Amino acid sequence: MIRPRLQDDALLSDIESARGDANRLWIWWLGQSGYLVLWNGSGLLLDPYLSDSLTRKYQGTDKPHVRISERVVDPGRLRGIEVITSSHTHTDHLDAETLRAVIAANPALRMVGPEANRVTIRERSGLPDDRIRGLVLDPGGCRTEAGPFSFEAVPAAHELLDVDSKGRPIYLGFLIRVGPWTLYHSGDTVLFPGMVERLGLARIDIAFLPINGSLPERRVAGNLWGREAAQVARASGVRCVIPGHYDLFAFNTASPEELERTCRLLGQRHRVLRLGERVEAADLTGVL
Repeated sequence: MIRPRLQDDALLSDIESARGDANRLWIWWLGQSGYLVLWNGSGLLLDPYLSDSLTRKYQGTDKPHVRISERVVDPGRLRGIEVITSSHTHTDHLDAETLRAVIAANPALRMVGPEANRVTIRERSGLPDDRIRGLVLDPGGCRTEAGPFSFEAVPAAHELLDVDSKGRPIYLGFLIRVGPWTLYHSGDTVLFPGMVERLGLARIDIAFLPINGSLPERRVAGNLWGREAAQVARASGVRCVIPGHYDLFAFNTASPEELERTCRLLGQRHRVLRLGERVEAADLTGVL
């Protein structure tokens, strides 16, 4: 099993030590596509999965979800969380056990996700509708704010640009603006027409992109491969790319080496984080 760099008490102590830093943007990788972003004491959780619900669900089936890394922290111990995102309803991005534990510890927090998924978000989180910010891609409904964080919906294709019966996307990525920074969390996505052009307009400082790729034998929807994530980042003018969506389940993972190798060839700034590792945005981008 992969052990996090920081875990449980050590991770919580690290988060608390950074909470009082003014105007410094801190990031921790929590596993899979989950990240904690901290700005002036306010916490944002991006697509957290901090339980073993999928391992239990698929135990004894022909598609076991065997963990290869230890959980970084009990979600019920996270404090100071103002908002949680969910890019889509797959459990590793919208996990009831994780959500309800975090919400119990942070009863005023809000969630941001696709409007098409509102009912599922409400059922899994237990939040009332007025604390769920549903986004679409129409100009009038693609932006919202929560605490110091501003969110803008952008398309995601997992593996298609799927919509519900009302034409609303069921997969989204998020452009997140906080202080002077613009972050991009793609959710689960493959490369799709117009992606690079759309992202290029946003002047993204840090992009969180999946690298586990797509293989038919996995029988799950796929994502970018590492080389594709590096290429998207470079073509979009992203200052720094951080890989995710790997090192959780044995059947659906990849090595970050392909991203690293491609980034070096392209001259693309990148950072591979260990589970539970903290990094400062200014160190990632070279912008102070």
